[in-house]
Amino acid sequence: MEDTHKQTPAIPRSVYLIIGILLAGAFVSLLSNTLLNIALPSIMNYFELSSPSTVQWLTTGYMLVNGIMIPTTAFLIQRFSVRGLFLTAMTLFTLGTMLGGFAPSFGILLTGRMIQASGSAIMMPLLMNVMLTSFPVEKRGGAMGMFGLVMIFAPAIGPTLSGFIIERYDRWDMLFHLIWPIALLVLLFGFIKLRDHKESVAIHLDSLSIALSSIGFGGILYGFSTAGNTDLGGWDNGVVYYTLAAGFIGLLLFIVRQFRLEKPMLDFRVYQYPMFALSSVISIMMNMAMFSAMLLMPIYLQTIRHISPLDSGLLLLPGAIVMGIMSPITGKLFDKFGAKLLVFTGLAISVITSYMFSQLTLSTAYSTLIVIYTLRMFGMSMVMMPIMTNGLNQLPMRYTPHGTAMNSTLSQVSGAIGTSLLVTIMTTRTKSYVESMVSEAAAGLPAQPTGEQLQQLAAEVTPQATVHGINDSFMVSVVLLLAALLLSLFIKRTSPSKDKNPETAPAARTPQVKRA
Repeated sequence: MEDTHKQTPAIPRSVYLIIGILLAGAFVSLLSNTLLNIALPSIMNYFELSSPSTVQWLTTGYMLVNGIMIPTTAFLIQRFSVRGLFLTAMTLFTLGTMLGGFAPSFGILLTGRMIQASGSAIMMPLLMNVMLTSFPVEKRGGAMGMFGLVMIFAPAIGPTLSGFIIERYDRWDMLFHLIWPIALLVLLFGFIKLRDHKESVAIHLDSLSIALSSIGFGGILYGFSTAGNTDLGGWDNGVVYYTLAAGFIGLLLFIVRQFRLEKPMLDFRVYQYPMFALSSVISIMMNMAMFSAMLLMPIYLQTIRHISPLDSGLLLLPGAIVMGIMSPITGKLFDKFGAKLLVFTGLAISVITSYMFSQLTLSTAYSTLIVIYTLRMFGMSMVMMPIMTNGLNQLPMRYTPHGTAMNSTLSQVSGAIGTSLLVTIMTTRTKSYVESMVSEAAAGLPAQPTGEQLQQLAAEVTPQATVHGINDSFMVSVVLLLAALLLSLFIKRTSPSKDKNPETAPAARTPQVKRA
């Protein structure tokens, strides 16, 4: 009875309506991110493209636009209303999707994909910011669990859905025509129903910050994504080193610039708060490790085991469903118990299952792969949202847009780095295994083998060598997850801290969703 006055006020129905609209928009934008990957060979054949590196721009370009746009979202969220930003983002996304679906040439398809990405980049930080500003700290776990459902489930079902459509209809444009009617409905519903209010914020976007951010994050993303793409030459491609060098220099200058601005575009002072900094490090390691299964499993299944794209997607589907079911549950558990127990347990499960994946053979049962992958996704579902929410909970309210933008940017960068790292390890170790296995086999022959015999031996041992290379990559993800597991022991339950830089705080506030 004595705690009655401490009860938090009920969240109005209008807030749930706004968040529901934003969730629908985020779902279709994230779904489109992974939907196209499996269709790249079909698109390459349809437009008669000579090089895989050309068609790869549909994914690389999408990622680059996201990496360049996301850092600006902290400014956009402060400057504009939720309604205005959402309608702009959904309009761009819908137009880009329609343009892609009806594209008569590859150039127009790529343009549509870029426009699509510019809308998608705004969506996730906007949704996360609305979640954090609409709910009190003690209810954020449940709210962010719904966010996790979208963030994890949508991209996870993309390959399965894409595999089904391509295998059944053999039409890549169906992937766009599936999405744009839904996006158009969400846009119309948002136009009619979405309302919010906020104080006027007179801030201006620093053009030098935009340029440095684009060079910095764009260079790093392009460099690592190119290094992780064997079709583009990997680390043997000289462009990798130039873009990485430009990216790191641009990022360094961008950070220095932000500390000198009174109202930075992306405020790196969020790292003054230890739980946010810790959550960022754990999230980076988790993202890099998570890409091991998303990247290596399709290679193992389709290249080594010759399992169809649809069956490969179906193998990953139970894990996606488990993550979707667990996200809201994990959110509720976070509100009750905090992040430490959940994150530690989830990382422990992830370490064990990743180690099991490092023991693959040429004959590992399909059912065994499903069970291990599903358990791995179950473990990761207990980590992603709790660690992110716990870190953001420590930030004072004015830093929330910067924290959400930082998390989204780091997710893009760590994904690119993880892909590059794991592919590099897989390819170099595979090459090493092929050489040693061929040498060993040749030593057992009665006479010195000819060049043709050596090539035949290499072809025979390559599948086994590739499996060994994939296993070594999974072992690297085990090491990353073990490091994250140790760091999780330092997690503490958080609440908003006092602003450590009140003299630099802008007078205007983060846009608030109307509660009355």
